[in-house]
Amino acid sequence: MQKILLLLFFFLLNGCSMNSILALGEVDKTQVVKYSPYVKHYRAYLTRTHLKPIRNGKKYLYFYNRKEKDFSILVYRSNQYVLYSLYHPKKRAIIFNTNRKTRYRHIVRKLKHLGYYHTSCTQIACISHVSLRKYKGIKTLHIEVKDYRRLQDMYKKAIRTYNAKSIRSIRVKLPKQLISAYFNRYEKRAKTQKQLEQLQIIATKLQLPSAKSIAKKINKDKDTVKTGNKDKIKKKAKNTKKKITEEPKKEEVKVIDVVMEKPQKPAKSYYYYLRYASYDELHSYLSSGDARNDLTYNQYNTLQKRRTTLREEKLLRDGSLEELIEAYKKNKDPRYKARILMLMKKAQENK
Repeated sequence: MQKILLLLFFFLLNGCSMNSILALGEVDKTQVVKYSPYVKHYRAYLTRTHLKPIRNGKKYLYFYNRKEKDFSILVYRSNQYVLYSLYHPKKRAIIFNTNRKTRYRHIVRKLKHLGYYHTSCTQIACISHVSLRKYKGIKTLHIEVKDYRRLQDMYKKAIRTYNAKSIRSIRVKLPKQLISAYFNRYEKRAKTQKQLEQLQIIATKLQLPSAKSIAKKINKDKDTVKTGNKDKIKKKAKNTKKKITEEPKKEEVKVIDVVMEKPQKPAKSYYYYLRYASYDELHSYLSSGDARNDLTYNQYNTLQKRRTTLREEKLLRDGSLEELIEAYKKNKDPRYKARILMLMKKAQENK
């Protein structure tokens, strides 16, 4: 008991508060902040007093054990190298005692023997942030780590199979730097329009800049197909006409019925329906099966929103008093109220 009191008295003399003394049992440990199906969030406070540079001026390095799926951080303090586990909070730190002859390469060999290899965060699908902070009076390295491995695997499968169905309902965002290189590789391999459309959905969800370029490529391919169909029709008509002209003359004149395919009117573009089409024209287009085949998922939804806006404008402009009152009961839009009052005033004046 006397030893404990003397120890406490020693800390107080050196300017340490009671919080600092209690915090000694909380630092140099990993804590689980959040554990969800898609992202795991870890936090650690490591004491930074007496830390020495390990390599190239860095005072900490990351290591990963594939077998144990253990992401760890290595620091060099006084005469010890200490490896703290970030993914396994209950695991004890691995300590390597050193002497004057010990070098960093010797520690790397020992770590390799234990299954640990030097790594970076992007290689194992995680994001880390390290800052200098005081934790209850103790100078520490504040480390925040988010593990995105499961989420990355789901997006990789969607990209590899060109099928966005499995990730449509996911709301958690995957950082771009963890998936952009993989996405670009499969974007170059995409050949069909269906594959490009699925990649566009994935790119939009990930907010990748390539989403716009894919959309342009899809529209370009559609225009190429339509132009090709027109050329085929023209060529067929030309060949038929040539065949009729070259028919040898005979005494008996035969009447030949030639059925020529009329080229279809070119389909109006997405931008026409977005900017210039009337409500009736847009409604007719979206109600037909052509819209589903011609448009991407995002384009179809955009035109649906425009149809709703045009419907409201038409109702405000041409709707009867009864229709406006019924609509106002549902949406409480002040524009409808103003229109109703104006029509009621006109009706009163006409009496």
